[in-house]
Parts: sequence; C-alpha cells; structure tokens
Amino acid sequence: MISITRLFTAAAVATAVTLGTSAAWAGATLDRIHDTKVIKVATAANWPPQSFLGPDNQLQGFDIDVANEIGRRLGSKTDFVTPEYGIITAGRWSNRWDLSVGSMTPTTERARVLDFPAIYYYTPYVFAVHKDAAVTKAADLNDKIIGVEAGTTSEDYINRRLKIDAANVPAFTYDVTPGEVKTYGDSMGPLDDLRMGNGVRLNATLSALPTVVAAIKNGYPIARVEGKPAYYEPLAIAVDKGDEAFNSALTKIVADMKADGTLKQLSEKWYGADLTAVQ
Repeated sequence: MISITRLFTAAAVATAVTLGTSAAWAGATLDRIHDTKVIKVATAANWPPQSFLGPDNQLQGFDIDVANEIGRRLGSKTDFVTPEYGIITAGRWSNRWDLSVGSMTPTTERARVLDFPAIYYYTPYVFAVHKDAAVTKAADLNDKIIGVEAGTTSEDYINRRLKIDAANVPAFTYDVTPGEVKTYGDSMGPLDDLRMGNGVRLNATLSALPTVVAAIKNGYPIARVEGKPAYYEPLAIAVDKGDEAFNSALTKIVADMKADGTLKQLSEKWYGADLTAVQ
C-alpha cells in the first residue's frame, strides 16, 4: 500500500514538473507554437517594401524580416499567409493564423476585435502625383480624383474619419477635399493607375512614404507632393483578442528588438532611415 505521505509527495513532484515545463509557454497560442515549432503570420503579398514577392517568388521586405525575427526568438519557423487586409482586421481568426505583422494601425475600431501587443515603427503618409502634374502643395488636389487602398488609414483620412489613438503621435489636419475617392485592393493599385498618366485614371494617391519612394526607385513616373506628411501612422503587430500570455510574450520580444538595435537595423535596411520613432 502506498502511504498518504508518499502519495502527496508524488503528486507535488508531478505538479512541479508540469508547471516547470509549461511556465514559459502558458497560453493556448504559445503552447501550439511551442509544440509545432511553427508560427503562422498574416501579412500583405504586394506592399513593397513592407512585404512583396522577390525574384525567387518568396516573400521579402521589412515586415517579413520582423516576423521572421519574432519567430526565431520564439524558437519557431515562420509560415506566411496573405489574406485580404479586411479579413485580417476583422478579427475572429479561428486559429487560421497566430499573428499579423502587416504594418497595422491600432485604431479604436480594430481594438474591439484585435489586441496590439506592440507598436514597432511609425511611417509618414504623403500624397503622390504623376510627375507631369502641376501640383506644388496638397491643397492643389482639392476636387481631384484620389486613389487609396481600401480598409486602411489612408481611406479613413481622405474621408475625414481617421482616428489614431496611440500615444506620441503628432496631431494632423485635413488639407484635401477630394472630388472623388477610388479604392483599391492593395497599395500598388493606385500607383499602377497613376503611372498611366496625369488624370488618366487618377490625379493622386495617398500612401506610405516608403511605398512611394520604392515605386519611384522602381521607375514609376510619380513624385511626392512636397510639404509635411498628411499624418504619421503608428504601426503595430496584431493578434486575435484575448490571449494575454501571447500578448505579453510579443510585447517583450518587440521591446528587446528595440533595445538591442534589431528593429533599427531592419528599418535602415529597408527604408534607409530609422522609422522606429517619430522623426
């Protein structure tokens, strides 16, 4: 017969072993990532230089490098999926992916269904026009046709409904009243239409400065409208709502990446500047 003392001792040891094994991976998402050694990340497929297909038909870009580094620090391989942006921001992912590293702005509306463990950089949004356009300032675009990516802060801004709730973000004003707003499924759609000629399909687009700069470097006949950015967008990693353990782990990883200079190095690699703080 096993004595009561031995029974309780064995139970205590078993409990201690269980707690010790799972302490670093408390939470359903972390447990799954730890067990499978894979983290599934949702991102964009056509948003250079954040994320885009390279010559080898593999995703590359700033967000891809950030996601891979997060995966590495979790001891996991990163698998990417590229659903439409509106599907990502709608939340309720049902474990189709674990994390979004897709330069998402943490708005109040999105925070109803998503958590934002960390802001990892800030990007200025600017207007761009065809290089032949006689535009010298944003106000010259009043009553013009403006193209933006649907479901993004650029669409909210051009329709005068943008709300940015993150701390330390400069205030902004609405300086353009468009005659018509056209929306597109990704950030390159407006640029592709704009390069067809001044006013052929669009008069201007509102886009992230790095995207505009990358397009110009790739031969697009466009130019940034000079002046201050329309607004600065804080950009965060996002997770489905409710997994506090996963949130905490991601918050620490991003903080460590800032502290050890990894994020700054990746920003300078892809943008030529440190966008990890408002400039």
